[in-house]
Amino acid sequence: MKRLHIHIAVDDLPRSIEFYSTLFAARPTIEKADYAKWLLDDPRVNLAISARHAPAGLDHLGIQVESDDELREIASRLKDAGKIVQDQDAATCCYARSNKSWVSDPSAIRWETFFSFDTATSYGEDNAPVLKPGAACCSADSCC
Repeated sequence: MKRLHIHIAVDDLPRSIEFYSTLFAARPTIEKADYAKWLLDDPRVNLAISARHAPAGLDHLGIQVESDDELREIASRLKDAGKIVQDQDAATCCYARSNKSWVSDPSAIRWETFFSFDTATSYGEDNAPVLKPGAACCSADSCC
């Protein structure tokens, strides 16, 4: 079963953790000095927040899948639709190891589709691309 992923850059991580813990009536599943994540079943969402020198606000949206086959199927659909898709294998980001596909919607909102297959001891940096509609190539940016 797929899970909606939302990543928000925040100015004050401790205050944001308290806010989202109150909102969801649950403490984070993962809590680090610069990052927190809730893996909730109601609503079925992977909400991540981080304080990593990015402007506060929505960083990106995504879909967390349960297998590489699901990841490839979604990436294939997007490519068939003529979208620029940036694939990443074995990326280390957000204290996890994941295979990913990135795409931007028509309003330049970044979408990450990913399958996480292991944990990581550091936040890592996977250089998530900024994909602009109609662009021929990508540039590096911060990750999930």
